[in-house]
Formats: sequence, structure tokens, C-alpha cells
Amino acid sequence: MSKATFYHAGCPVCVEAEKKVADAIDSTKFTVDIVHLGEDPSRLDEAKSAGVKSVPALVLDGAPFHINFGAAIGDL
Repeated sequence: MSKATFYHAGCPVCVEAEKKVADAIDSTKFTVDIVHLGEDPSRLDEAKSAGVKSVPALVLDGAPFHINFGAAIGDL
């Protein structure tokens, strides 16, 4: 099974994207890890290493996809 990780900072854009992404991903293809970086800043380095430049962002099979623009990763 492939892994999807959704990083966000908790802003309204991020929360709405989280809902849409969670609904859209077929759970038979991906396990989904939702990471609220405002609540779990210990995972910031992980997000940066995955190529996340801004949130909300979704990492699918190691490739980052940036959704809209809520905040730069450096601002978190």
C-alpha cells in the first residue's frame, strides 16, 4: 500500500483542503497520515525533507504536491 502524508498549519484553507483530500483519496490505495504542524512542530524537519515548501501540501509516494498557499514552511 502506498503512503500519503498531508501537512498543514490549521488555517481555514488547510482544514478545508484536509477534508477534501481525505474524502478524495481511496483508502485501498493509500494510508493517509494527517499532520497538523501547528500542533506537532516536531515533524517540521520531516516535512522539509519531503520537499514541502508551503502548506497545505500532500506528499504522495515521496512526491510533494502543494495545494493553494496557506503559509510558507519557513514561517511555521
